[in-house]
Formats: sequence, C-alpha cells, structure tokens
Amino acid sequence: MARSSKFCKHKAFVLVIILLLIIVPMGTWAASSMVQETMAAKKLNLISGKSTILKTSLPIKRVSIANPEIADVRVLSPHEIYLTGKTAGTTNLTLWQNHKVTAIYDIEVAYDVSRLKQQVHDLLPEEKDLQIISTNDSITLAGRMINTVNLSKVKALAQSYAPKGKINNLVQVGGVHQVMLEVRIAEMARSTTKRLGINFSWVNGNDFGVSLLGGLSSFDESITGFSSAVSALFRFSKGNSTWTGIIDALKEDGLVKVLAEPTLIALSGQTADFLAGGEFPIPVPQQNNSITIDYKKFGVGLNFTPTVLSEDVISMKVVPEVSELDFSTAVQFSGFVVPGITTRRASTTIELADGQSFAIAGLLRDSVKEQVSKFPLLGDIPILGALFRSTSFLKNESELIIIVTPHLVKPLNIAKQTLPTDFFIEPNDAEFYLEGRMEGRENEQPAVRGKLDGDFGHTMPESK
Repeated sequence: MARSSKFCKHKAFVLVIILLLIIVPMGTWAASSMVQETMAAKKLNLISGKSTILKTSLPIKRVSIANPEIADVRVLSPHEIYLTGKTAGTTNLTLWQNHKVTAIYDIEVAYDVSRLKQQVHDLLPEEKDLQIISTNDSITLAGRMINTVNLSKVKALAQSYAPKGKINNLVQVGGVHQVMLEVRIAEMARSTTKRLGINFSWVNGNDFGVSLLGGLSSFDESITGFSSAVSALFRFSKGNSTWTGIIDALKEDGLVKVLAEPTLIALSGQTADFLAGGEFPIPVPQQNNSITIDYKKFGVGLNFTPTVLSEDVISMKVVPEVSELDFSTAVQFSGFVVPGITTRRASTTIELADGQSFAIAGLLRDSVKEQVSKFPLLGDIPILGALFRSTSFLKNESELIIIVTPHLVKPLNIAKQTLPTDFFIEPNDAEFYLEGRMEGRENEQPAVRGKLDGDFGHTMPESK
C-alpha cells in the first residue's frame, strides 16, 4: 500500500508539471499576440478618388479595413496591397501573417484640392496669399485675400469639391471694412383747412333755449356761451327773447419742413441705427387693476447694414423711417389719451461705389377729409340750406425724399482733428459787459487760429 501511495503522488506531480508546460506557453503566446495587436499604428494619407499600392516587407495572409465606405483594399500579391480612397474620412487597415498582426495603418482620405487650387489660380491670379488645405472631411481656406467678392467665389468653388463636407473659413480679408453713411432726410408737408358753419339760437330769458347745431354754441342754466370755434356772431333781443346768429368761418394754410442729416459708421456686416426724435409713454393695463408705462419711439430713424464687397463696391440694406404723433387717431381709456403714430418707412438693398449716392423718393401722401353737419330737412333746402349746415374741409400733402451716400473710412488721429471748441476763448468781464463780445481776444497768437462761422458755431480756419 505504501509503494502504491508513493507511485500515485509521483504521478500527480508529473501531471502538474505537464500542465504547467502547456499553460505557460499559451499565456505567453496570448500576451505576445495582444502586444502585437496593440502595436503603434502608422499613418497613411489618401486622396478621394485616387489609389496607391502599399508594399510590405513581410508576406501578408489576411487584411481588414474598418470602414469600407471610406477606402477599398485589395491584395495583389503577398507583398503588395492596392488601396483606393472613396470618400473623405478616417479608417484603419490591419495586416496579418499566420494569426499574427504585422502592421496597423491609420488611413485618412482627404478631398482632392489640386484641381481647386488650379481653378482659383486661373480665375483669381491676384490672390497669391490664399492657402487651400484638405483636412479629413472638410476643406480649410486660410491666408489673406483682397476682398470679400473673391472670397465668396472661392467658397463657391470649394463647395463643389466638398459637396457633403464643410468649408472652414480662416481667411483674413484685406482692405477697409468700416463704412460711413451720410444720410439726408427731407420732408415737405402742406395742409389746407376750410370751414364754414352757420347757426341760429333762441333763448327765452333763462328758462328755455334752442340751437340748431350744437357744435357751434352751448347753453347752461343761466347764460349763453359760445365755443372757441365761433368767429363771428350777431344778436338782437325783444322782451325776454334773444336771437343769436353764429358764423364759424376759417381758411388756414400750413407748411412743415423736416430735415435731418445723420452720419453713421459701422463695420462690414454689422448693423447701425439712428433716431432723431423721442419716446412717448403708453399706459399698459396689468392685472389687479394696475398700470405700467411703456415707451414707443417716434421721429426720424435710420437702420442700415453695410457689406464691403470690394474696394470699389459696397452692398447696403437701408431701412429709413419717419414717424410722428397723430392725435386725430388717439385712443382714450382710464383717463389716459394715447396718440397714434403716422409712419413712413422704406426698406431696400443696393450696391454702389464709394462716394456714390442713391435716393429713395416717391414717398408721397395725400389725404382729404370732408365733413358736413346739418339740421334734418332744413339743411337739404337748396341755397337756404347753407344757413343750417356746417362744413369742413381738410387736406394734407407731404413728400419725403431720402438721399444716402456711403464712404469707406479709416480711423482718424484725433490729435490732428479740429473741434468746435478749439478756437473759442471765453471773454473777460470787460469784453462781455462793456463791449458785448461773445468771444474773447487772444493774448498770444497761436500757431493755428480760427473763428466761429454761421449761426450754429461751425469752426473754420481763419484766413491769413
């Protein structure tokens, strides 16, 4: 029994040794295989629509590509692989030999921009600082270009070479990109008012009174009063009766002139606005019977967005507006009177050169309002019916014209610019009280002298 037990122990020990000899090489091979599979990948660049032949030093038994839509692979021989770029993107290629990874390639397929560069050179030979780079699934434009017109052309061409990709615009456009807009807004408005009303009233003491047209006279318990619209009257009395004839006659002509000359400066592609007017409060009812105040703008306003296309062409979107308060359309509620707004607005987009002007005209308005108030039956009698009628005629005519002139401008050196206050010297007491001078005399002659010219204090250099 003892010999049998020793033999079993010896047999078990031999089996353990055999198992170790089998397991250890397998683990070593697995670790070696894992190391091989995680080896550093090599980079390989392809052009979309073009192919290349990849040669290897070791014979290849099997190949695998991660994304067949990006690139196509074919094995020509154990040492040659044929690769074709299909579309822009990235993928990887793995090569095997006897279940062992021999090489891994990171493949990047880019757009073919060689023809694009040639077309840009043929169409725009002056753009020598432009760089066109194809990266992954996009085309990048970098460098410097002369103007935005050429940039838009290049972007259109690049989009045709990357229909599903994106265009990265890193181009710096040269030239001036600040636009000064000189605007002149002029409006002439003429109004004509004609009014004629005839009325009779009879009062019997302080007890009874009759008036045919209440708009021309009013009565109270003791005296007879007349509205401010009455321009003439005649009266006679007999006993307690008083007869009064009322005539309201008016002819009025009005003329209004509106002129604004704003000057605005904005960067290309940015919006600038101007308002010469004000804001009026509008009550807004809220919950719990509370009222808040909102403000609405009115006056002469301008909104414009310039885009510098080249050193000679400027594209602009201009939105001028002229508005005024109109109390004839006012609304009353809760003791507040809210006026309406009469607005003339235009919107246009144009292209013109530096210093050229364009005009927005034809903004005409012609309104006529007639009103007839008459006593029934009596007011319809021919000729004599005029004694029992009140008529009014109101006509308004206005014409608005807007002239706009854009300029390409650069920042100025303020040290070399003159201001309206540069040439003003405050008078002393003797000059102000005794001589009545608005400006003082200079004790020392400066290098540059000037004087105030005009009623608004515009400065100009004084002639020597």
